[in-house]
Amino acid sequence: MTPEHLAADATAILADLIAIDTTSRESNLELIEYVERHLGRIGVTGRRVFNTDGRKANLYATVGPMEPGGVVLSGHSDVVPVDGQPWTSDPWQLTRRGDRLLGRGTCDMKGFLALSLALAPYLARRTMTRPLHLAISYDEEVGCLGAPSMIAEIARALPSPAAVVVGEPTEMVVVSGHKGIATWNVTVTGHEAHSSLIHLGASANMVAVRLMQCLADLADQLAAAGDPHGPFCPHHATLTIGQMNGGTAVNILARECRFAFDLRTLPGQEPEALLTPFFAACEAADAELRARFPEAGVRVERRSRTPSFAPEADGVAERLARRWAGDNGPARAVPYAAEAGQFQGAGFSTVICGPGSIAQAHQPDEYIEIQQMERGAAFMLRLADDLVQ
Repeated sequence: MTPEHLAADATAILADLIAIDTTSRESNLELIEYVERHLGRIGVTGRRVFNTDGRKANLYATVGPMEPGGVVLSGHSDVVPVDGQPWTSDPWQLTRRGDRLLGRGTCDMKGFLALSLALAPYLARRTMTRPLHLAISYDEEVGCLGAPSMIAEIARALPSPAAVVVGEPTEMVVVSGHKGIATWNVTVTGHEAHSSLIHLGASANMVAVRLMQCLADLADQLAAAGDPHGPFCPHHATLTIGQMNGGTAVNILARECRFAFDLRTLPGQEPEALLTPFFAACEAADAELRARFPEAGVRVERRSRTPSFAPEADGVAERLARRWAGDNGPARAVPYAAEAGQFQGAGFSTVICGPGSIAQAHQPDEYIEIQQMERGAAFMLRLADDLVQ
């Protein structure tokens, strides 16, 4: 088997995966069923780990003997929406344009899933001494919500693997660290009145603006406190307000204002600790509003939290992945969050390495270069050689 042949097999699988709309708001069960059929043809049965309503599932499966020292290839099944994006081809149909393969999820990260699935039958025909574990999650794009339940089962049910490779797009170089992300929703409830009679009501918008200014000030403080020599870019924790909505008319004191923000932290930083001044401001505003109008107040809800991923000292996964990737470059860290921190938190030696560029992720006309698929295939074949020795 050559990298070109494996990449061609993976491209055929990728076309099937792209045709399945797994936008995070949709069920991913059609894709899970496709993977189960693919693995079933080589006698491999996966195990589903469902979400609470049964509309989505993680899937993990093992090719080869149930022995310690195997490798986990991990990827998420969901993709971001295409709504409102100016695509020049059908996002749900794999389209070749020169040396690029276009479609939603090609690089983030169905290209990696396709390579993993193409590797499975090749390995199944060989005598393996250690296993390959496939791990496919749901709802990564909306806060890495699905993976924890699957990771817990893998830790409990499978022999301890030597390494976990999370296949986010890195252009097939090894990444050993990422930031954490935590997101919050804030709802401010005021009391409606005519905007000329501010003493008869309380504007939720005005309260929310003060709270958002508190976050803006904190963002500036975080930027000033960063380490310019650190591996991350930006080199500091970041805080941004991504959504805000409030009020019904310009001359009505707003009854409700909602906003949402995310905080991306460096390894070793605790989001709640960094937000202590903001939480105190929310508590003070809540007490002030409730003293005037019992139905008013401020509610802060954490929506998601994904831990950071810290570089391991002499990590086994990094050492192996660098050999498989032919990567002798410097240590690397990325500003986005992924499921690597969740695997690491469960005690697994972990790296991020996958085909495609993160610069193409979430864009209209998302693509992966054919050369990246071939580099990914070469990585997979070197990995396979280790599992049959």
